[in-house]
Amino acid sequence: MKFKNPVLVVEDLERSKTFYREVLGLHVILDFGANVTLTGGICLQTRDSWLRLIQGEQTDVSFGGRDAELYFEEDDLEGFLERLQQNDTVHTVHPPVEHPWGQRVVRFYDPDRHIIEVGETMGMVCRRFLRQGMTAQQIAQRMDVPLKYVIRCVKAGEKRGLQ
Repeated sequence: MKFKNPVLVVEDLERSKTFYREVLGLHVILDFGANVTLTGGICLQTRDSWLRLIQGEQTDVSFGGRDAELYFEEDDLEGFLERLQQNDTVHTVHPPVEHPWGQRVVRFYDPDRHIIEVGETMGMVCRRFLRQGMTAQQIAQRMDVPLKYVIRCVKAGEKRGLQ
């Protein structure tokens, strides 16, 4: 068995395609009318077509359940946060926070109140701590990850030309 795609039920497909393109930079790669696949493998399905497909006892969809999220990572979290603040259609779940392991994240809603999380890549967390003067050993301890992981993250960032 092979997992293929998460499917999000949406009220207005055009509005959702615009949101995912403008806010997260995703694009439609397959369009089946009532169902589209975006880059990254996320599928959007219209509410009406979804209800026809599941043929269950319930006759409606409950949006905003706050029981799942789509998770993205971004090397330039500060730049993303600036772009996010400029978009008045985005409503946040919470402002940017830093988790105990050092990763900074923000959560916000898509137009149908599905939660989206965008976090700084773990490699960027390692490099940020390194720039702050921490040793690789201190970073591993702070992030609660193996030292080898920190070293790999730093080397991978150097290869990609990341600070």
